[in-house]
Formats: sequence, structure tokens, C-alpha cells
Amino acid sequence: MNNEEIQYKLKEGHQKFADIISSLPDGEFLLSANGKWTAGQQLDHICRSVGALNFGLAVPKFLLRLYVGKANRPTRDYDAVIAKYRLKLEAGGKAVGRFIPKQVKVVDKPKLIQKLTRDVNSMCTKIGHYNERQLDDYILPHPLMGKLTVREMLYFTIYHVEHHQKLTLKNLGR
Repeated sequence: MNNEEIQYKLKEGHQKFADIISSLPDGEFLLSANGKWTAGQQLDHICRSVGALNFGLAVPKFLLRLYVGKANRPTRDYDAVIAKYRLKLEAGGKAVGRFIPKQVKVVDKPKLIQKLTRDVNSMCTKIGHYNERQLDDYILPHPLMGKLTVREMLYFTIYHVEHHQKLTLKNLGR
């Protein structure tokens, strides 16, 4: 995927997730089956993840290179990134630290949905400041998958929201 396609997929996927969460009645928004995250917690987790990436993309590129380094391998394609993520999950990988959602109340829903939309739009603006080569040259740290090129991190983010959307619907028995 090129830069424009990535931005489109990010906006589309996060909007679909936000629409699903927004449409849930209060009881379903707060429902937790078998100790799984509620829909509200899924939303909070996605907001935390997008927020962290948005912060990483705001760091000047020369600082990224200085503190994180430069890619020393070719960028993996979308399918390879997702396969790696699934392997990490199968091996017991879970959200850690600041990515673990807090308890979310119904009153938090509109604020979190607004935050997600704002952060995704901001993230896409920042992505627009990267050319195609830079998406493959700069790297960002991922807490579960290690160092990823910016393009790989964006592929992950496209899939990540779809993954949590499926988990949300599964938790609701849909």
C-alpha cells in the first residue's frame, strides 16, 4: 500500500469501529463476557494505541533516527506484519502498561469516539509528511513486535482496529 492508501484504510477502519461502538446500547457498551474487555475498554485501548503512534509520528525524523535507529532490512508487506502479530498473540502476547484500558463508563463513550476520530485525522496528516521512502527508512518501537518501519506500524494499526472490532463483536455474541 502506498501512503494515500494507508491513510484511507486507517480512516475507514477506525470510522467503522467508532460507528459500531457508537451504535451500541449502554448495556452492550459495558458488557464483559468471560472476563474479556468491554466494548468501552476496547475503544479505550484503540485510543491509547493510536495516541501513542500519533505521538511517535510527531517526533522529528532526525530524533527518530537518533534514538530508535534506521531500518536495516526491507519493509515487510501487510500480510507478513499481520502474520507476525498473530504469532505473538498465539505465544501469549497481550497489551502491557499504558496500553491496558481503564474502566470506561457510558458517559465516556462520546468523548473517546471524538478523541479517536481527532487522533486518526491528526495521524494521517502526519503520515502525509512522510514520502514513500521515508515510510520504509524510519522505525518505531512496538511493545509486542519490536522495531517496525513506519509503514509496518501503519499496517499493524490498520489491522489492529479490525482485530479489536472482531473481539468486541465476538464478546457481544455477534
